[in-house]
Amino acid sequence: METMRTELGVAGLALRTSIRSAPVTSSLIVAMLLPLLMWIAAASIAWFVVDRLLIRPLRRLRGAVAAFTPGEELDFGTVHTLPAQEIRELGETFQSISRTVALHEAGLAEGLVRQTKLTREVHHRVKNNLQVISSLINFHARSAPSPDATAAYSSIQRRVDALAVVHRNHFAELEENRGLNLRTMIGELSANIRATASDRSHGLGITLDIDPYLVNQDVAVALAFLVTETIELAMSCDPAAQIRIVVKPADKLADKPDRAVVRVVSRALVESDAFREALSRYGRVMEGLSRQLRSPLHHDPLVGAYEIAFAITGRD
Repeated sequence: METMRTELGVAGLALRTSIRSAPVTSSLIVAMLLPLLMWIAAASIAWFVVDRLLIRPLRRLRGAVAAFTPGEELDFGTVHTLPAQEIRELGETFQSISRTVALHEAGLAEGLVRQTKLTREVHHRVKNNLQVISSLINFHARSAPSPDATAAYSSIQRRVDALAVVHRNHFAELEENRGLNLRTMIGELSANIRATASDRSHGLGITLDIDPYLVNQDVAVALAFLVTETIELAMSCDPAAQIRIVVKPADKLADKPDRAVVRVVSRALVESDAFREALSRYGRVMEGLSRQLRSPLHHDPLVGAYEIAFAITGRD
C-alpha cells in the first residue's frame, strides 16, 4: 500500500489516503534495464569495430614490418586484405619502402661482387709484376761482373720478394678478409732470404717463434720490410749470422690486447764497429718503417736485439 497524508489546517485535521501500489511487471523491468542494455551493446559494438578494423590490422602490419629483413618485400596479400583505407595506404607505403630497400641491397651486392673481382685482379697483376721484377733481377745477378754486384742484386731481390710475399698472402686471404697470418708470411719471407743468400752466407740460420697473429696489409708490408732490413743488417755484420725472430704478446702493453711485439735477435746486432758502420746504411730505412708502424723501434746493444710493437686485427 502507498499512503499520502495532507494537512487540512483546521483544528489539526488531516486527510490520509491509502491506495494499493502499482505491481512490478516485466515491462517495467525491461524499461528500467533497457538503457543499461543499450550502453553495453554500444560498448561491445565499439570494441568490436575498433578491434577488427583498427587494432588487429595495425598488429598484423606491425608484425609484418617487424619480420621484415633487408632484401625481401612485404607480403602484398597482407596489405590488400586490410579493411581501413588509411591502413592499406600505410601498408602500401611500407611495401614501397621495402621494394626500394631490396633494390638498393641488390645493387650493393652486385657492386660488392664487381669490386671484389676488381680487387682480386689488381692483386693478381701486382703479384705477377713483382714476380717478373724478381726474375729480371735474378737474371741480371747471374751475369754480374763481381761478387759485390751479385750481392747488391740479391739484396734488391730480397726486398722485392718481401713485398711479393705480402701480396701473395693477402691475395690468398682475400676471400675471408680476416687479415694476413704473420706466421705464414714471415716463414715464407725467411725461406726466401735463405734461398737468395750469397755463398758467404751459407751458414745463415733463421729460427722462428711466431704466434699466429693476423694483421692488415699496411702493417704486413711495413713488418715485412722491417724484418728484411734487420736481417740484411745482421748479414752485413756477419754473413753466417744466427737470427731468431719472435712474435709474442706485448707484456709491457697488457692494457692493449690489440698490440703484439716482433723481436729480432742476433749476435751480429750487438754494438760493434762493424754494426755501427752497417747501421749508417740501414738505420734511416728502419726508422722510417717504425714511423709507418706508429711505434718506436727499440735496440738492445748488449743482447743484440731489435724490438717494435705493432697493431693486430686478431689471432688465427
